[in-house]
Amino acid sequence: MNVMPTEIPPDDPLMIPEKKARIDQILEAEGQKPGATMLILTLLQEEFNHISLPMQMYLAQKLGVPLSHIYGVLTFYSSFRMTPLGRHKVSICLGTACYVRGGPSLVEKLQQLLSVKTGETTPDKRFTLEICRCVGACSQAPVVMIDSDIVGRVNPQDLAKTLRKYE
Repeated sequence: MNVMPTEIPPDDPLMIPEKKARIDQILEAEGQKPGATMLILTLLQEEFNHISLPMQMYLAQKLGVPLSHIYGVLTFYSSFRMTPLGRHKVSICLGTACYVRGGPSLVEKLQQLLSVKTGETTPDKRFTLEICRCVGACSQAPVVMIDSDIVGRVNPQDLAKTLRKYE
């Protein structure tokens, strides 16, 4: 039974011959090992930074497991992503210090500025917006991390200017 969708986006790894070949290579090398699903998903995540729905369906078909099994592993472990990351990862700290000093207002403002919800990537694939729990910069709360840069004592009004540095 073929479970592949009829429409696969042209930038999906399955549609790029070299990337599909790499997927098949990983499946061939690891597919028969105990715990193969977790191992394969981890290797694909490292290689492609996400595991798209077409990739999930392809893996289910090739491994002979239900799609729900693949999806269950991906949603159980927070390190897996089902959509590609943007060029810049914007993480709003919602640890205790950041939360009480205005972290939630930063979330609202960034969602407005980027026109995405947390966990999503902008259509131009420039930014991915995420929540994190503590970056260890509590004295600078509230904190936003952009890639590996820590921006402290952030005002919602300053966020647009801060983002422009990454465009």
